[in-house]
Amino acid sequence: MYEGTDTVVLFAELAYEDILPLRWRAATGQISDAFRRSCAESNLKVLQACTALEEHGQPEKADEHSQYHADIVRLDMKINLLLDMVGQILIANRPRPETMSIRFNTLGAVWQHKGALPAANALGVLEVYLRECVIDPLRLIGTVISVTDETRVKVKFEPPGQQIADLIEKLAFRRHRRQIAGTRNPKRGA
Repeated sequence: MYEGTDTVVLFAELAYEDILPLRWRAATGQISDAFRRSCAESNLKVLQACTALEEHGQPEKADEHSQYHADIVRLDMKINLLLDMVGQILIANRPRPETMSIRFNTLGAVWQHKGALPAANALGVLEVYLRECVIDPLRLIGTVISVTDETRVKVKFEPPGQQIADLIEKLAFRRHRRQIAGTRNPKRGA
């Protein structure tokens, strides 16, 4: 879905782009307020977990000269390895949907859909699994605004609430910052 720009945007705002397991679930009727509240609570936990995992093991530069820096780096690598193994066990016991190329932010999402296409103007829930070691997906309620012949689906989300919106924006910003750092210093990676 690369569009020839360095900054990933959607609906004129910074967006998160990746290849992730995801699923569109069309609503069979109106979505209840209880389900909306449940999604909000779950989304908050999922995004907080992802934030904690991304911030884990990033000591301040001043710590590089401390006597414990090498020990902290080793512990960080071991914890990351353990999280990856737990993620693989979770996936084996709780299969995820197929991975698809997706771009999303607080306003909406666009992805290359595999399988039967959702109907235009359909209300539903987009489930996005952000990390292997986080069991629950991010569940975003929205309406399909377009479906192209190339299987590209575009959804406009209902406002997720300020706290969740802030965490999604931070997620997209951190991803963007890592991509910029990767292009400036390819050895560090994105």
